[in-house]
Amino acid sequence: MTAVLAQSSSSNPAPEPDQAQAQPSGPTPGQLSVQARIRARRAQRRAAAIHDAYDHLYDVQVGMGYQRFRPGTNLQHATMYSWDTTVTRYFSERLGVAIDGRGTYGTAFTYSVTSPLSNAVPKPAISHYDLLGGPSYRFYMQPKYSISGRVMGGFSHGNFSGDYTGSTTNSTGAGLWKDGNTYAASVGGIFEYNVTPNLAVRVAPEYFVTGFGSTTEGSFGFTSGIAYRFGKQ
Repeated sequence: MTAVLAQSSSSNPAPEPDQAQAQPSGPTPGQLSVQARIRARRAQRRAAAIHDAYDHLYDVQVGMGYQRFRPGTNLQHATMYSWDTTVTRYFSERLGVAIDGRGTYGTAFTYSVTSPLSNAVPKPAISHYDLLGGPSYRFYMQPKYSISGRVMGGFSHGNFSGDYTGSTTNSTGAGLWKDGNTYAASVGGIFEYNVTPNLAVRVAPEYFVTGFGSTTEGSFGFTSGIAYRFGKQ
């Protein structure tokens, strides 16, 4: 009898302590629930910060610009600098309509003119003034920064004969565009960094097109400045 009990006991060994006390791997349902609530609160805070920064009705930007502009068909591009002011009316956090005004100033190089006039000015001062408007759309938004696209159209007024005592004949003879008005357009992006929900720093590279001299002339450049937002949608 004793032998039978010993044999039965040996054929059914007791479970190992480690196997008996094994715990399931990974987070428990309670831990998963806590993590989900943390993620949800973070998403809510991020959405609130984005809304706080971009739900304004208007913004006004004041700054400066840079442009590589060709002042005549046979002249090289001139480096020009500008003041720039933009007012944007927003209809949602993403979509707005901008009106932009700027004055751009530089110096042309007329050394390449083959038959210079007796009173030719080798480095005349030139300028153009532009008024444009068009849609702006934020396609990427974060609480601290955003990226937008903008397309604008309007007109430009060019002054190319100022150093020729107002003589358009002399300035065009030196290879410069004729004074006057023409169309203008701009296509570019806006990179925006938020200092506060109401205040941002912007840089806007662009391709700028004008029609002086009955030709379509493209110029690369950028505008930059400080933007102040106000009003609530």
